[in-house]
Amino acid sequence: MNINVTLLWQMVFFVIFVWFTKKFVWTPIIGVINERKTTIADGLAAAEKGQRAEEDGLKKAEEVVADAKTRATEIISRAEKHGQELVEEAKSRARTEGERIVASAQDDIQTELNKAREALRGQVGELAVEGARKILDREIDSRAHADLLDRLAAKL
Repeated sequence: MNINVTLLWQMVFFVIFVWFTKKFVWTPIIGVINERKTTIADGLAAAEKGQRAEEDGLKKAEEVVADAKTRATEIISRAEKHGQELVEEAKSRARTEGERIVASAQDDIQTELNKAREALRGQVGELAVEGARKILDREIDSRAHADLLDRLAAKL
C-alpha cells in the first residue's frame, strides 16, 4: 500500500471521528458540564443568600434581645417605683395609725385625769366635811381654827 492513500484514509477517519465525537460525545458532555456549572452557581447563590439570611436573623435576634433587656429594665424600674410607693403609703398609714393611737391614748389619759379629779374632789369634799366636823367638835377658837385649816390645806 501506498503511504499517501493510508494517510488519506487516516485523515478521513480522523475527520469522521472528530465529527462523531463532536456530535454525539462532546455536545452531551458540554451540556452536562454546563448543567453542573449552573447547579454549582445556584448552590453558591443559595449559600450566600442563606448566609445573608443568617446574618439578618442574628441582627434581628440581637435587636430582640436588646429590646427585651430594655423592657426588662423598664419593668424592674416600674416595680421598684411601685415598691417605693407602697413603702411610702405604708409609712403614711403607719403615721396616721400612730397619730390615731396617740390621740386615743390622750383621750384615755384625759378621761382618767377627769375621773381622778372627780375622785379628788370627792375626797376633798369628804375632808372638808371631816374638818368642819372636827372644828365644830372642838371649842370655837380662831387660832385653833387657823391651825386646823392650815393642816387641812397642807393635806390638799
